[in-house]
Amino acid sequence: MRAGLALKAAALARAPGVYLMKDAEGRVIYVGKASRLRDRVGSYFQASTDLGPKKQRLLDFVRDFEVIECEGEWEALLAENRLIKDIKPRFNVRLTDDKTFPYLVVTMRDDFPGVYVTRSPGAEEFRGARTFGPFTSAYALREAVTLLQRVFKFRTCDLEIRDDDPKRERFRPCLLHAIGQCTAPCAAKVAREAYRADVDRFVRFLGSQRSEMLREMRAEMEEASRALRFEKAAALRDQIRAIERLSERGRIGEGWQPETESLFADPARPRKGLKALQKVLGLAEPIRCMEAIDIAHLMGGETVGSKVCFVDGKPLKSEYRRYRVRTVGNDDYAAIREVVSRRYREAGEGNELFPEVILIDGGLGQLHAALEAFRQLSVKPPMVISLAKKEELIYVQERAEPVRLGRENPALKLCQAIRDEAHRFAQHYHHVLRRKKTLGED
Repeated sequence: MRAGLALKAAALARAPGVYLMKDAEGRVIYVGKASRLRDRVGSYFQASTDLGPKKQRLLDFVRDFEVIECEGEWEALLAENRLIKDIKPRFNVRLTDDKTFPYLVVTMRDDFPGVYVTRSPGAEEFRGARTFGPFTSAYALREAVTLLQRVFKFRTCDLEIRDDDPKRERFRPCLLHAIGQCTAPCAAKVAREAYRADVDRFVRFLGSQRSEMLREMRAEMEEASRALRFEKAAALRDQIRAIERLSERGRIGEGWQPETESLFADPARPRKGLKALQKVLGLAEPIRCMEAIDIAHLMGGETVGSKVCFVDGKPLKSEYRRYRVRTVGNDDYAAIREVVSRRYREAGEGNELFPEVILIDGGLGQLHAALEAFRQLSVKPPMVISLAKKEELIYVQERAEPVRLGRENPALKLCQAIRDEAHRFAQHYHHVLRRKKTLGED
């Protein structure tokens, strides 16, 4: 067995990526990253391999593996993090918590935008901000921000600074102004237009290759080295590395960290959405638990379903489930009937409670398919709805006409966020990793 896997590993590319170890039933039991896939994966199947006391037993279960090539080590790190959180393989003991990678946000809506490193870019105070990331190294990101503040002189404080506030002229700025790292808009030391021009240049710099600045810094480092000023040369070397690592990032909205980029980053917004949805659906009791069902065809082939669960508007990851659809063919309606039947069989027999609201991803046809499955159960769910894409209409059981809500309605936003999470989970790492081919699992 190991000999065959070693031959398969020897045919891999020497490229960075992620590898997924599978057991005899095709389940992913370990996810890892590699700067060179051929070398790293091949090392598992050598006769002398010693993975240590915690991981050595892994080799007793491995029967196959899959790999996903990445653009660089930074993407492999993000991919590993996302896959472990989604799949929760039995032999991964780290990265299963809620720790996330940092983002850089620039609050462009403010009169005097601030620059901040945060792990919660979806928080209310950052609404409308320009967001960059996620970045793979919090330390390198903070080092780069400190260095770039000397050039662009932006503020990093939490003060609320308005251009029309006359008190600014009597305000005493912090030490960053004294050492030339901030133009002190808090003390009216810079005009709004001039400050925003600096911030605009900083934002453009973040989106560029930064080659000119790096070229100048390398020349300065070499000059310091020739002059035997090794301490300065070493400091410049570290600064260059910090700037270079600004490129080691994903882009917001790519799905690397949906738990930080969604509606649920702000606790107040789901509560508003739940109250608004209760009113829209005419329910007498508050909504505590919602579940959403989605169907996905991976790479046009194997069909999978997903179920996500939210309690009080927050995702309950332990209750997420994936289903390999047994129904033959790419029939969404049949797939929905199958997944609904498998998921709610116990509730339909009175052995568990239904959620207050079950949301189906799709339109009227998908809703009818789900209701057909529920009709086979002796106990019926209290409320089943569907949310159609594009027009974003909400179809409700036993209502002839769909509900059309405004795009900013909190009830619609809540349903969209839960629907999108079900879709992301159905697509799982296939969707997360930019539609690269991977495997499905139950």
